[in-house]
Amino acid sequence: MNESPASDRSRGSQTAGDMRRRLVDAAAALLAESGPSALTARKVAAAAGTSTMSVYSHVGSMELLVRAVVEEGFRTLEEVLVAVEPSDDPVRDVGAQTAAYLRHATTHPHLYAVMFGTLPLGPYRASDPAELRAGRRETLDRIGHNWVRAVASGRIDEARESDLAFTWWSAIHGYALLESSGHIHAEPGRVRVLERLLTALFVGLGDDPDRAGTSVREGLAAG
Repeated sequence: MNESPASDRSRGSQTAGDMRRRLVDAAAALLAESGPSALTARKVAAAAGTSTMSVYSHVGSMELLVRAVVEEGFRTLEEVLVAVEPSDDPVRDVGAQTAAYLRHATTHPHLYAVMFGTLPLGPYRASDPAELRAGRRETLDRIGHNWVRAVASGRIDEARESDLAFTWWSAIHGYALLESSGHIHAEPGRVRVLERLLTALFVGLGDDPDRAGTSVREGLAAG
């Protein structure tokens, strides 16, 4: 039986979507392996096993491809945060999500730098403010839930969820940049610096020092 025009269109759309994903994956891999100098249409197309024209027909331009890579970076960051198994200790869970966040940043240092605009991309603009806000909202939503739980449990003082999440993000983003760029080594940096940083954050918000230290230590180890 012959397929209907609708089926043909559906199959064609799926094929176009698959090719776009291949191009985004190839660009992300090149970025991770070789940095922004590898982001040319020719190199991306070769890595994806297609023609240079496919970059423009399936994505639109190299700048749009870079933006798609940034979107993919935030999507995978959200995935690793969601994948953290919750426990009955919200402070421990923030520690575990912190470890997951750092794993994403240090596994993909070039991508992480591009996501937050700290890596020069020549003529390409990685994202606009609206796109950054969208990625930020997803990240804050995933981490903010545990801060709400920490307030509800009486571990820390009451505050706006977004303020708590931004406070955490400001501290962890700085550490992530230092570790992903090699200025701090994971060992012993995560014990000497990160554990103290996160513990001090919770203590400053009202948690008991010993209890905060134990929860953070367990969370970082679990994440």
